[in-house]
Amino acid sequence: MCETELLTGKLLFEFRTIKAMVNIYCKAHHPMKPPHDVCEQCHTFLSYANTRLDRCPYGQDKPTCNKCPVHCYKPHMKQKAREIMIFAGPRMLLPHPIMAIKHLLAERKPAPGLPPDGASNRHERKRQMS
Repeated sequence: MCETELLTGKLLFEFRTIKAMVNIYCKAHHPMKPPHDVCEQCHTFLSYANTRLDRCPYGQDKPTCNKCPVHCYKPHMKQKAREIMIFAGPRMLLPHPIMAIKHLLAERKPAPGLPPDGASNRHERKRQMS
């Protein structure tokens, strides 16, 4: 999965943040993973998160997931994301202080209204191609 192919701007930053959290989580919970990588289960989750970010109806104006009125993750993946974030969130401050602080500040923003039609990253890419 090449994150830079699909995502740009705030969505890319959001993906890098979740990727950092998954790395922290996987390192602690899946010790038999390949070195400098994540296990297959966490890689599958990252792929899913990448797709969900690409298709987020808010596009570049995406709020943090816990403030978002549109829940685009499937229930079991949403639970996995919650588990990863609860574990890795507090542990982000030392290895990734800027990412952690930016994420905390983004969580303080109020929840937006309904998303505009065609604002997702995927729709933007399609418009640029045509």
